[in-house]
Amino acid sequence: MKRMCALLLAVLALGGAARAAGPSVSARSAILVDGDSGRVLWAHNAGERLPIASTTKLMTALVALESGVPLDEPIEIQAAWTGIEGSSLYLRAGEELTLEELLYGVLLVSGNDAATAVAGACAGDVAAFVERMNQKAAELGMADTHFTTPSGLEDAGNYSTAADMAVLARAFLEKETLVEMASTKTITLAGRSLVNHNKLLWRYEGCLGLKTGYTQAAGRTLVSAARREGETLIAVTLNDRDDWADHAALLDYGFSGWTAQTLVRAGQEVGRVPVSGSLIPVLPAAAAETVTYPLAPGEKVRVELELPAAAQAPLAAGEPAGRMAFYLGEQRVGETDLLWAGSARDDRAGARPWYGWLEDLWLGLA
Repeated sequence: MKRMCALLLAVLALGGAARAAGPSVSARSAILVDGDSGRVLWAHNAGERLPIASTTKLMTALVALESGVPLDEPIEIQAAWTGIEGSSLYLRAGEELTLEELLYGVLLVSGNDAATAVAGACAGDVAAFVERMNQKAAELGMADTHFTTPSGLEDAGNYSTAADMAVLARAFLEKETLVEMASTKTITLAGRSLVNHNKLLWRYEGCLGLKTGYTQAAGRTLVSAARREGETLIAVTLNDRDDWADHAALLDYGFSGWTAQTLVRAGQEVGRVPVSGSLIPVLPAAAAETVTYPLAPGEKVRVELELPAAAQAPLAAGEPAGRMAFYLGEQRVGETDLLWAGSARDDRAGARPWYGWLEDLWLGLA
């Protein structure tokens, strides 16, 4: 028999009674997302399928990193991977670069030749790699995305949405290796001096980079992320005439209007349960994980705590005790398992041998 108790977690007002009005951007499609929770903080036409240009390369880098090919693997450049139009790493047939060097070329200078080389080296051929890109998109739930190229060069079949690209950015941010690359301003590799195309790295405090893009069909596209005081935000704009300014405005709006709140910490005691059959009368239950969520001034989170009305010994520390869920209105915004924060031995008659008290005495002396 389970009991449910509803609690209200009061949230302190954060610098004012109401959020500022949403930013005005020139993008055809845009979204602002909390990177940790995935909460959408602001959106405009975020579900429209549009060409995404070189922001495609975020998926190229992610799939390459997960391909199993070591970053220090030497890759001999094939003639078919060279001479690709548009942004280039200026690869030469026969030279050798590591996968890591190629990925820097993909993420910093948006090398279309580097993206093609990565695809060929990691999957055997470009078509097989693109298939993996689409498989990864499906795995991430990017239902309005389809890839036909690892570079993002103009192709009517290569498209996504601002919302889906934010999902991709969250997956990208989970890979520290990729974040380190995307946030690098300048580097010299394989005899080449690379300067990151993302101007926000110089212009916006806390920027983690990510990816720029442009084609005639797509216009200017940009996926960016920034981290301040432990809070990470993701901004995406598609077909945007003024993306640097728009991203700064979006990120400012997010950091000023929402603050990541810790709803419960791992190991924090949240309830106590009566125990039968043990000399220990009650046993505490604690959260298994830390749960955070971005909240605006005045927002309140409802907590539902699911614990048994009573428990029967024996119980061991770390075993499941129940669940804890957090709701903003009717939307579940976080959850964690509850674990027993102590042990309760079965002390009922017959449950222990007659010499059990000697064991207790010995353990006490030890």
